[in-house]
Amino acid sequence: MLNLYSFFHLNLMYSSIPLDKRKTVINNCYWPLLRLCEELDVPLGLEVTGLTLEKINELDPEWIKKLKELIKQNKCELIGSGYAQVIGPLVPAKVNDWNQKLGLKVYKDLLGVEPAIALVSEMAYSVGIVEHYLNHGYKAIIMEWNNPRRCHPEWENEWRYHPQMVKSLAGGEIAVVWADSIAFQKFQRYAHGEYCWAEYYEYLTSHLSEKERFFSLYSNDVEIFDFRPGRYHTEALLGTKKEWQRIFALFEKLGADSNFSLVLPSQILFSLGHEFAGNVIRLESAQQPIPVKKQEKYNINRWALTGRADLEINTKCFEIYATLERLKNTTAQDWQELCYLWSSDFRTHIGEKRWQKYQERLDCCYKKVVKPRPLSLATQILSVKQMDKAAFQYHEDDRWLIVESKTIKCIFNKLKGLAIDKLWFKNVFSKPLLGTLPHGYYDDISFGADFFSGHLIIEKEGQHKITDLVCCQPLIVQETNQVLRISFSHDFNGGIIKKEYQYCADTEELKINTELVLLQGRKRRIIHPLNLTFLPTGFERESVFFATHNGGNELEVFPLEDQLINHAQSLSALISAKHGLGATQGLVVVGDRQKQLLISHDQSESALIPSVYYVPMGGDQYFLRLQYSAQELDETFVENDKEQRIISKYILRPVGNLKK
Repeated sequence: MLNLYSFFHLNLMYSSIPLDKRKTVINNCYWPLLRLCEELDVPLGLEVTGLTLEKINELDPEWIKKLKELIKQNKCELIGSGYAQVIGPLVPAKVNDWNQKLGLKVYKDLLGVEPAIALVSEMAYSVGIVEHYLNHGYKAIIMEWNNPRRCHPEWENEWRYHPQMVKSLAGGEIAVVWADSIAFQKFQRYAHGEYCWAEYYEYLTSHLSEKERFFSLYSNDVEIFDFRPGRYHTEALLGTKKEWQRIFALFEKLGADSNFSLVLPSQILFSLGHEFAGNVIRLESAQQPIPVKKQEKYNINRWALTGRADLEINTKCFEIYATLERLKNTTAQDWQELCYLWSSDFRTHIGEKRWQKYQERLDCCYKKVVKPRPLSLATQILSVKQMDKAAFQYHEDDRWLIVESKTIKCIFNKLKGLAIDKLWFKNVFSKPLLGTLPHGYYDDISFGADFFSGHLIIEKEGQHKITDLVCCQPLIVQETNQVLRISFSHDFNGGIIKKEYQYCADTEELKINTELVLLQGRKRRIIHPLNLTFLPTGFERESVFFATHNGGNELEVFPLEDQLINHAQSLSALISAKHGLGATQGLVVVGDRQKQLLISHDQSESALIPSVYYVPMGGDQYFLRLQYSAQELDETFVENDKEQRIISKYILRPVGNLKK
């Protein structure tokens, strides 16, 4: 017996649905869904944000009444997700907490229920966000099977047919109900008339077994049946035969087939005692810290660094968040507005009219909350004072600039734009932790290049890279007896790069500030404003790891071990990167069991996405680089001619031992 469960994702905020089509969506997509439950007694889950419920209630309150009635009759069940469709691993923990709190309030106010199961928004999962579902009373979350399974070959395949368990970083456990991307895409193709019944039935029966199993029949959008959002030119054409008719007929056939039983998603939780259920597993991995549903082009970069201006609007949201955190008298309405502004639907295929309205609303909130700040690094330079040789020592020749304080020593390469050749934290380790690996360092010819640190890279398809690895004469300025600045600027065809290192004599910090001005506007190119290469002699290979926050309060720690990890690997000419880190508290830690280096960046200056590239090699050798991205490419990317200015600020400092 194969127990089939389904849920449909309702989202009136869908990026490519025009505002004047929302009533059409309710009529063409949402009402047929309720009729499916009422007329055929098909048990379904309906996942909907609080925001979409509010919009439906404004346009068609009768639909809300009918849904409430069907839930009471146990013909369908509500699946939660939050107030807005927020990508949890990309926003701070407090925003995630408010999003769940506000969503539950709307569910209670409009439907009189509190759902037991939540869908992870866009099925973009991190272990850090588990705490938010537990804290708000959820018993289970829905997450896709396919992508986590690919990175966990140790899992038994039978686990896909039963609920499993995951732990939060604090140790709390919650059940996982599986969605399946291949299954829901098969369902869509059948509904759109691309498959005949025999083809689709053959697929479903391939999951039959003598053992009892549960399988996700459908777990995705409802707005694609008898309606087309218009995201892609490849969307199936609306045919003459109604798609909802095919869906109704499908469920009638399945209901009459003794091989299958139609159940509510929550009924799967009764099988937690099954021999293949209830295993405590990790969905995340060092290779894929934030698994996302569907094929690899769907990854967190599509909501962080692409779209019409994802970096800019996310940076403004982080600025608003940072200001609200400092204020004492914030209200639920303040946080609700921020959740709305952080909705994923403004970051992908949004149309021009909705984009303009969103920008106006974001700017209104921004001006209301955030105080103006300096627009460039140059405005922050203070008066020059005489060099205090007791605090700093430096030596300079035609190639090298060596600067040393009581706690830090750094060698900069003047022929390569002040790239870091070696960086020591003297109280931590006798050897440098990061710097430059010269050509020939590795025997492997695929690594036969110089690997620098502290530099910027811009890549445009079919063109040479633009970097700041140029010959320079740095400006050395001592503001006070304790602060030393080393800077230079580089003009190139189409823009300006400014870079500054800052020492503070009484701390173990090295600050790196960069400013990139692109005069021709936002064009199709990849922008990595900072790259850091770690020296294999600095961290022990057996215990080297990285750690960060991806939407939670606690650090997520990822041992590197003997895995090949390349988060920023290109998927195709269209998709420039596969993975990344949310770094929602603006920090990444790289270290081993004896020492750790914290690299922080100011998300309210630029909401960058870090990524890790790690290649284990023979003996104690490895290649390890941390890279920050300000722009990636995918099918949602839209160019504009407005001057692009990217300011990013980083602090490098050692930290105490982390619990691993």
